[in-house]
Amino acid sequence: MLTPITSFTPRNWLIALHDLLATAAAVLLSFYLRFDGENLLDRLPLLLKVLPYFVVFSFFVCYLFQLTTTKWRFISIPDLLNILRAASVLTIALLALDYVFLAPNMYGTFFLGKTTIVLYWFLEVFFLAGSRLAYRYFRYTRTRNKARRMDAAPTLLIGRAADAEVFLRGVESGAVQRLWPVGILSPAFSDRGQTIRGIPVLGGTDDLHNVIADFAHRNRPIERAVMTPSAFEADAQPEAVLMRARKLGLTVSRLPSLEESRDTPRLAPVAVEDLLLRPSVKIDYDRLEGLLKGKSIVVTGGGGSIGYEMCDRVTTFGAARLLVIENSEPALYAAMEKLNAKDSRTTIVGHIADIRDRERIFDLIGRFKPDLVFHAAALKHVPILERDWGEGVKTNIFGSVNVADAARAAGAGAMVMISTDKAIEPVSMLGLTKRFAELYCQALDRELAGTSGDKPPMRLISVRFGNVLASNGSVVPKFKAQIEAGGPVTVTHPDMVRYFMTIREACDLVITAATHALGSQHADASVFVLSMGQPVRIVDLAERMIRLSGLQPGYDIEIVFTGVRPGERLHEILFAEHEPSTEIGIPGIVAARPHELPLPTLQQGLAALEAAIAAGRHDEVVAILKSAVPEFRIEAAAPAAQRRLQ
Repeated sequence: MLTPITSFTPRNWLIALHDLLATAAAVLLSFYLRFDGENLLDRLPLLLKVLPYFVVFSFFVCYLFQLTTTKWRFISIPDLLNILRAASVLTIALLALDYVFLAPNMYGTFFLGKTTIVLYWFLEVFFLAGSRLAYRYFRYTRTRNKARRMDAAPTLLIGRAADAEVFLRGVESGAVQRLWPVGILSPAFSDRGQTIRGIPVLGGTDDLHNVIADFAHRNRPIERAVMTPSAFEADAQPEAVLMRARKLGLTVSRLPSLEESRDTPRLAPVAVEDLLLRPSVKIDYDRLEGLLKGKSIVVTGGGGSIGYEMCDRVTTFGAARLLVIENSEPALYAAMEKLNAKDSRTTIVGHIADIRDRERIFDLIGRFKPDLVFHAAALKHVPILERDWGEGVKTNIFGSVNVADAARAAGAGAMVMISTDKAIEPVSMLGLTKRFAELYCQALDRELAGTSGDKPPMRLISVRFGNVLASNGSVVPKFKAQIEAGGPVTVTHPDMVRYFMTIREACDLVITAATHALGSQHADASVFVLSMGQPVRIVDLAERMIRLSGLQPGYDIEIVFTGVRPGERLHEILFAEHEPSTEIGIPGIVAARPHELPLPTLQQGLAALEAAIAAGRHDEVVAILKSAVPEFRIEAAAPAAQRRLQ
């Protein structure tokens, strides 16, 4: 897209002046080289008459090929191609000027001639490209000298050449500071012996120890290592590389992919979760931006792990306004601090509110008038909800009903409820309350679908997924703390198995599911399940985390089995036995078709629940919920209830 000339900055006009002078110099020099000693002075007056018009024409040609608006500091191959195109167009114009307008009136022959025009093309390219390349080289050397003056840490890059090149560009542009790359270790054999932007590929990942020893022997010790995205592929053996690097005393960072960061390269610490999962599902980020850009969004539970990540993604993809609802003051403050520190154009407001307070939620959402509501607020710790079952019902059921009804009253286009895989054939109060909330959203979605023609006025969908690495209350932070304390690491059962996802992947897929639900196809699907790959044994996860810390399981850190807790099951499931699933054509997401109940039936159940909760009658609450969710296995929860009553 061309920048309007009226929006030119002084820098743009300075570049334009440079290009005009370069064009004039190329014409005059080519004319001089061709006709020096051959009536040069006789021909010069006519050239000087024609030259101003040609120079003005060159301004528009350079503008058309974006030479006037391209930043010299980042000149690249596409910019050089534009220079070649602009020079070629100007050369053709000069040829037409000579053959069509000047030749019939000059000496019976051509005024400029083919030799002059060919010389002009080479000189024009040299003048336009040479100054730009010289400026880029000047900035590069200045950045390098600055890095040396600042005692930038000698750094080893680990990953394929294409990823390393992104990092090297970040160093040259100044986006990455206080690091100076001295070599690359690539898992790809085809990269060996090559040089990337002046930095040599010193070998493969197995050569890490030898390379570090060689630089230390030359009194140039390497202090840091940066693992690029390709270094985390399975064939690159990331765990082994990380363990060796840490044993060698290197500070190890990771370079997020450009798709992940959607920004200039910024280094981050290597987290355990970077090494524990299968490759993430490829996300269509343009699709997410198309849904969120310019929209007004509400996120409940915005101070929690999932809720905050949803807020972060909403601002990343260009939402116009964001309302963060959170009932914890410290969590809301921390979330707002981080969100306001981002470089985004989203107007962000945060409010303390409990989703169980129906009037407060109606007031906040009603005044905000959102396009989309992401409902992440929930109580989700299984053993706690087995004990404090009433609070789980109030928050997960009545709170979800309040948010859904408020979103409908405010005219939102959709509400997306974050659910859990524990809602499938539930054996805990968490799963049971979440499944009931799903049923309410399904019923309301079905009722709204019948109130209009082709497209309902509002969609209500639920998205289920399993455990999220590094979220509040997950095993990864717990294991980290136990390892740092010297152990033991506590695991409930040696056969305990769970599915895991990263927070970012889960949230991106939640938004992707919303884009599908709001489309015309498969409009009847209201429950979506995220594909979480292969399940992970918790004891294996604990052992890997201990080894990644440079310790040995069973020797340095003990693993202790504490027994299955109330409401837990050994193996999670993704679909119920009688719950058909449907592929929707989007990688990582499957639509589920669980049984539905009419909305009036659920509303009657809500009224009965309210009375039973107020009276503290646990058995009556379970009976009401079981009538709506017959697949609930009450036997699994009975021991917890008995312990609670004792």
